[in-house]
Amino acid sequence: MSAKPKLSTKPEQFTESVIREMTRLALQYDAVNLSQGFPDFPAPEEIKRAAQEAIAADVNQYAITWGSKALRDAIAANFLRTQGMEVDPEREITVCCGATEAMIASHMAIINPGDEVIVFEPFYENYGPDAILSGATPRFVKLHAPDWTFDPNELAAAFGPKTKAIILNTPNNPTGKVFERREMEAIRDLCDRWNAFAITDEIYEHMLYDGARHISMAAIDGMRERTITINALSKTYSVTGWRVGWAIAPPEVTSSIRKVHDFLTVGAAAPLQAAGAAALQFPDSYYEKLAADYLARRDRLLGILTRAGFHCFKPRGAYYIMTDISAFGFPDDVEFAKYLVKEIGVAAVPGSSFYRDREGGRTHLRFTFCKTEKTFQAAEDRLSRLNPSRLRPIGTVSSRAKSRPPFWAGRGARDLLFLLRIQIERLQVLRHRHRPVKFRRNRSVKRIQRLRLAVYQKRPLRRCLKTGEPPKQFAAARVCR
Repeated sequence: MSAKPKLSTKPEQFTESVIREMTRLALQYDAVNLSQGFPDFPAPEEIKRAAQEAIAADVNQYAITWGSKALRDAIAANFLRTQGMEVDPEREITVCCGATEAMIASHMAIINPGDEVIVFEPFYENYGPDAILSGATPRFVKLHAPDWTFDPNELAAAFGPKTKAIILNTPNNPTGKVFERREMEAIRDLCDRWNAFAITDEIYEHMLYDGARHISMAAIDGMRERTITINALSKTYSVTGWRVGWAIAPPEVTSSIRKVHDFLTVGAAAPLQAAGAAALQFPDSYYEKLAADYLARRDRLLGILTRAGFHCFKPRGAYYIMTDISAFGFPDDVEFAKYLVKEIGVAAVPGSSFYRDREGGRTHLRFTFCKTEKTFQAAEDRLSRLNPSRLRPIGTVSSRAKSRPPFWAGRGARDLLFLLRIQIERLQVLRHRHRPVKFRRNRSVKRIQRLRLAVYQKRPLRRCLKTGEPPKQFAAARVCR
């Protein structure tokens, strides 16, 4: 028998999407899905109508590979309106099948074997695999809770002669961090020093709270020629299934991205590009209402999670909430996430999926709030069954238990052995009721039978063992079955 052909080693370096896996579990267990970031409310009527009209008008064949002219013009106008920057739609914009394809196409357009890409962690789970698939080695720099700031020295140490690019997601998924100008200028200085690109994912640019302001890296002095700016229709217009995104980059970089994009997917759906061109012309009032609505949703979910016992890190952007789950006492985030989805009926994403070293996220879960009030109410009802005081952290003891002496105090070895058996049997009674535990000695069996009656009647254990007489109403009852 001939040997099997060898597979690529690249997929061995990462797992399947944990986010999508949690959605599958939510469907399997009929759980409220607060894991994957897709809205469960309708997209704007205007964008749906524009898509319908484009299909009816027979805009159903290939668009230009790098995007229809109408959409590229709309993207350029939108970037000028939001960031005050002029871009050439003919030479600096590539329309792709979502921000996901724009990201991998950008990686493949600039990376050579041996290059390194810097990724902030916690990170959106695609970034590490994108670097690996494009032939680069990812290097990770931590964002530190509660404000998710980075240590400038750690970041500087990550840069070097092999650094080709840094990935910057602002507003950030999963933390909700909005990078500030001083942080971006520090990144700019390092990119300039080491001649590196910045690839920015700005898909949540309109979801900002508490006075936060989105700044595009391309708008920072000296970064226009070093930045690839990625965005999409998905989040802003609630059309995550349409898969229409784009990359804005200098002409030479755009030329390389377009070649990769052409042979990856050819082009995004033509009628949906036409609808996107219409959506990007929505008035400012649309984006103001969008931010206000998401602010209300954020505060609603913050309240639900806080009352349920979670410690929440309040986001200033995007539509996710990172939480600390230490109070619930589970061994790690994966176990707790499985418990939530199977037993409580709420799906969230284990925090470890956003870290290279899974230990970094073992006390975190991520929830999303791009949901309706009906969904929030269902989640609140189910999460109300959680009680951190009953799920004490492993290794801790309640104050009530601390105040009483241990059951073995003052006992001899023979009594201790019997009492240990009693404790084991007591747990068996509470869990399994009529399933007897068989001991070798008949005397032990009789005493255990009396203990069962004591548990059923909530009578003092000592009295029941002394008298050996069951209560009258249980005189004829069969104790063991």
